[in-house]
Amino acid sequence: MSQARQLLKQLYIDNLKTDSKLYVGVEFEFPIVNMVGRSTDVHVSKGLFDYLGNLCDFDIIQYDQEGHAIDLRHKTYQDHLVFEVSYNLIEFAFDCTETIQEIEQRFDYYLGLIQPWLSQHGHMVQGFGIHPSWSRNDNGPVKIERYEMLIDYLKLSETKGRADCHHFPDYGGFICGSQVQLDVTVDNYLRAINAFNKVEAVKAYLFANSPFNGADWDTLIARDIFWEQSMHGYHEENIGIFPKDFKDTQDFLDWMEQTSIYTAERKGHSYYFPPIRVKDYLSQETIAAYALDGTHTTIIPETADFKDHRAYHYQDLTKRGTIEFRSTCAQPIDKSFLPIAFHLGLMANLEKLESLLETEPLFEAFNHDYKAMRRYFSKPDLGHHLEAIHQFSRLVLECALDGLLKRGYGEEVYLKELIETMESSVRLR
Repeated sequence: MSQARQLLKQLYIDNLKTDSKLYVGVEFEFPIVNMVGRSTDVHVSKGLFDYLGNLCDFDIIQYDQEGHAIDLRHKTYQDHLVFEVSYNLIEFAFDCTETIQEIEQRFDYYLGLIQPWLSQHGHMVQGFGIHPSWSRNDNGPVKIERYEMLIDYLKLSETKGRADCHHFPDYGGFICGSQVQLDVTVDNYLRAINAFNKVEAVKAYLFANSPFNGADWDTLIARDIFWEQSMHGYHEENIGIFPKDFKDTQDFLDWMEQTSIYTAERKGHSYYFPPIRVKDYLSQETIAAYALDGTHTTIIPETADFKDHRAYHYQDLTKRGTIEFRSTCAQPIDKSFLPIAFHLGLMANLEKLESLLETEPLFEAFNHDYKAMRRYFSKPDLGHHLEAIHQFSRLVLECALDGLLKRGYGEEVYLKELIETMESSVRLR
């Protein structure tokens, strides 16, 4: 086994438990929106965090280079409120819990602090997958090395990218997602990846919420294009949907060896470089890298650099023994927990989901091209496939509902309204 492969195994496979209770962790990203349609006033955004940081409920975990609070942790719940890439976006990162209701109660509490203060200053947190003022905003990164490095790296698309890279390297400053992490085990992590990979098209139909008016893209999920046709997708294996089922751990590690490393830290400073495949990284004698001031430097690859490895798959196995589901757009505020319940219910009902997917005729119609299915299901006009897509989505949604009922925590309430809507109408859009 190569050293790179061994490191991947240690990071992602060896820490998987043989048995684990199903906990849920949630991250919501939302735009902070100026209510009169102007650009977001970053002085208001920063003022919000100053206000929250002065409350006795929060500890300030991190400041930016100008002394503004950018990471707040609740003293009791250990949840974090942070800026996500730019000062226009706020992320709610919840510590893991047993039930969705626990997270919802805390979310409502935070909104009860945030929305009245923002309202007084002409702003609100709203539920969009793309900031409605993206073209007017200052989408520059939060002033810390991590985000400055990320944006500089993404700007390499202008000189080092693939031919299909889009022209919005600052997209991280205006796109918003809804992410959920669920515990997996050594026995079910590949089953979960394979099954959820096949329902990406259903998620596109149910949860699309990021149309984009800055390009002629025939999709309601522009987030996919922003991710996939950027430097994160320089190596196609690094991002998005898997084109196949994985047979076993060795097959999965084969794939992970094709993913990318593009950043390393030396003496407390971040450097970035055109992406190098994991399998080739340690064989580089030297790497021509960039510092944040734009100067060129040379670094020697180290095994410690693997700690910064992160692929961007829509079903991402993390170093914490979870799968992070990261392909869902931020939802309208009052529907924020719908995709969370969807994922949790399917994970709790994984065997039934696998059985349902084995007999779904739409896979044959699309030649089992899961990426093409997601892109098609996200179109504004679904044409003659609409009824079949609707029925497939309804079956998967009912499977999720059944899983929540089996859990016995009353979480099925989050799905019932959508199921009733689907039963009464073929068209959701």
